Amino acid sequence: MLKGVENHSLPRAAAFFDLDKTVIAKSSTLTFSKSFYQGGLINRRAALRTAYAQFVFLAGGLDHDQMERMREYLSALCRGWNVQQVREIVAETLHDLIDPIIYDEAASLIEEHHAAGRDVVIVSTSGAEVVEPIGELLGADRVVATRMVVGEDGCFTGEVEYYAYGPTKAEAIRELAASEGYDLDRCYAYSDSATDLPMLRTVGHPHAVNPDRALRREALAHGWPVLEFRRPVPLKKRLPAFSVPPRPALVAAAAIGAAAATAGLVWYASRRRATA
Repeated sequence: MLKGVENHSLPRAAAFFDLDKTVIAKSSTLTFSKSFYQGGLINRRAALRTAYAQFVFLAGGLDHDQMERMREYLSALCRGWNVQQVREIVAETLHDLIDPIIYDEAASLIEEHHAAGRDVVIVSTSGAEVVEPIGELLGADRVVATRMVVGEDGCFTGEVEYYAYGPTKAEAIRELAASEGYDLDRCYAYSDSATDLPMLRTVGHPHAVNPDRALRREALAHGWPVLEFRRPVPLKKRLPAFSVPPRPALVAAAAIGAAAATAGLVWYASRRRATA
C-alpha cells in the first residue's frame, strides 16, 4: 500500500509511470497497427507481421543497441507522414484498442497516487500522438514522450527533436521536479525495463513492474518492490472516477509517430527472424 495523503506543507511529489508493459499490457504503438493499415500508413506486409513483432516485444522487449538502431530507422521511415492523420486515427480507435488492455493494478495505483495528492506523469519512449491521448484517458497530469520535428506542411521532417529513452527520461524528470517543485526523494517511479534504470534511480521510491531479467536482478539487489500486473480491465468497469472527463496532459510533445514505431518494430522483428 502507498503512504497516506500528502502533507501539503511539504514539497510536492509525483508518480512517474513508464507506459508499455507497465500501465498497459502491450506495445502502445503496435496495438494501433490494424488501424494504421486501414488508414494507409503501413502496408499489408507490415500489418501481417505485426503479430510476430508484438510477440517479440512481449517476450523480451528491445535492448539498448536494438532501440538505437530502431530510432535511426524510424527517423528515415516517418519522413513525410502527416501528423494530423496519425492523431485522427488514434483518436478514433483509442477507447476500443487501449481501454481493454490497461492493467487493473496500474489503474488502481494511479487512483491511489491522486488520492494521496501526488501528480501522475506518464514517461514513455513512444510518440506523443499515442502517449498524449492515452495519458488523458488515464487521467495523467503530465506526459513526457519522444517528439519529432514537424515541418510547415504538417508532416514529419525525419529529424528527432527529443528522444525519451534511458538517461533522457531521468533528465526530463529532474527538469519537471525543478519546474513543478517535486521533491524527488518523495516521488515514485514504475517501469518494466532495465533501460529505465536511470529514471528509477532518480526517485526515492522506485518500483519494478513485470520486470525483465536485468531489472529484476537490480531490484532484488537494491530491495526495490517488484510488482506483477496481470489483470487488464476496461476503465469503464472500474470506479466512477474513470468515467469523468480526464485531466489534460500538460507536458506533452509532438512525437516520433505511432505508426512509425509500429513499422520500426515490425522491421526489427523481421530482421531478427531472418537472422535466426
